Amino acid sequence: MQIRNWLRAAIAQLSESESPKRDAEILLGLVTGKSRAWLIGFDDHELDAATLKRLDALLVRRAAGEPIAYLTGEREFWSLSLCVTPDTLIPRPDSEVLVEQALAHLPGGPCSVLDLGTGSGAIALALASERADCRVLGVDRIPAAVALAQHNAARLGLANATFMQGDWFSALNQQRFAMIVSNPPYIDAADEHLAQGDVRFEPASALVAGDSGLADIKIIAAQAGRYLVNQGWLLLEHGWQQGEDIRQILADKGFCQISTRQDYGGNDRVTFGQKTADRER
Repeated sequence: MQIRNWLRAAIAQLSESESPKRDAEILLGLVTGKSRAWLIGFDDHELDAATLKRLDALLVRRAAGEPIAYLTGEREFWSLSLCVTPDTLIPRPDSEVLVEQALAHLPGGPCSVLDLGTGSGAIALALASERADCRVLGVDRIPAAVALAQHNAARLGLANATFMQGDWFSALNQQRFAMIVSNPPYIDAADEHLAQGDVRFEPASALVAGDSGLADIKIIAAQAGRYLVNQGWLLLEHGWQQGEDIRQILADKGFCQISTRQDYGGNDRVTFGQKTADRER
């Protein structure tokens, strides 16, 4: 079968995807090892049986809704090429708002940053790539996630980012950080979106939290003061409808300068607050 004919059939098979042509081209490039320009320029090239078999297997998985990032094993975030696996969430553009706000609130000189629930390391590595003078520690309770984040750091040559296993703050001793960032689980277990789209294939443990999605955020907010320097910042990514609740949670824990920023779709996405000088929790 020629490339052009395979693409035509693949696009039809992926009609339920938001981007069937792009998906088909990505899979074709993955299997053949050829650039998009080559595939377009030589679309009369005949695909052999082994290649077609691999492509068909990937098409079935993508047509079933499996995220393209899990099929390719890669996702770009903050212009960084990251390896991803089903052990972690797929980094999303909205999380770049968290990175932007973190960079805007970091002190000017060398400092330490803590990323809780680091997953693939996307947020930690984005910060490390922008601030070579800062030490960024990423923590995740899933060993496979920690290993993946370490792999991504080594692959990108970001020696100022390190990773360790732990359940939120449990593995930390007396370290203090200028900033704590987190994209924790924040979706309620009854949310209908969990049965739709890419999230069906992502780890529920990284998505779902009790107490209407606020349980883990409350844990982090309650303990963050012990690990922040005076005037340190806590930044939390959250659901579009949770901004008001999280502002109140931070206020109840003694944070000041509390504010919420919107994502690229205009929805509340990141809320942050500053530790007051005399507040430990």
